[in-house]
Amino acid sequence: MLMAGTLRRARGGRPMTLRRHLLTAASLAVLAMSCSGPLWPDEKPRDLPILQRWSGDYPAAQIDRLPEGQRQTRAGYLGDAETFGRVWQALKPGTFVPVVDFSTHLVVFARNLDFYNRNMISKVVLWHGAAEVVAAETLSARPVEDKFAMALALIPRVGIEFIQSGKERVAVH
Repeated sequence: MLMAGTLRRARGGRPMTLRRHLLTAASLAVLAMSCSGPLWPDEKPRDLPILQRWSGDYPAAQIDRLPEGQRQTRAGYLGDAETFGRVWQALKPGTFVPVVDFSTHLVVFARNLDFYNRNMISKVVLWHGAAEVVAAETLSARPVEDKFAMALALIPRVGIEFIQSGKERVAVH
């Protein structure tokens, strides 16, 4: 029942004024907006320094040398010397594996899974714990058959929780 200036609950509770309804709705809207904000409100995207770059042809038959869960992603990371050594020997057979301190650094990679395009990692952007690997590549219509072009970059590990690969996130351990 509607009375002048008040609304009554359906089962005869206390009268609620229209002002109280609007105040409640506004409070809920502010609460909802504050919960959807970033967890790190002052953090801005920042470019990470690339300390070393490598690239080459990676044999598609040796995809199993890449870490589990990253064999079908466009970007990913190598976080230990053993995995890096296996990938390096497939990418640059017969050459010495570069020494990397994986306690303070990561090696990120980028590749095109559909077409054979030479590529290079141009920058890595860190924002909210996720590192996005940005790669420049040539354009071709030649599908990947026996090899794909792959680029690697050495970056600092600090602050990286995920590697952003398109809409997917690869957790960094």
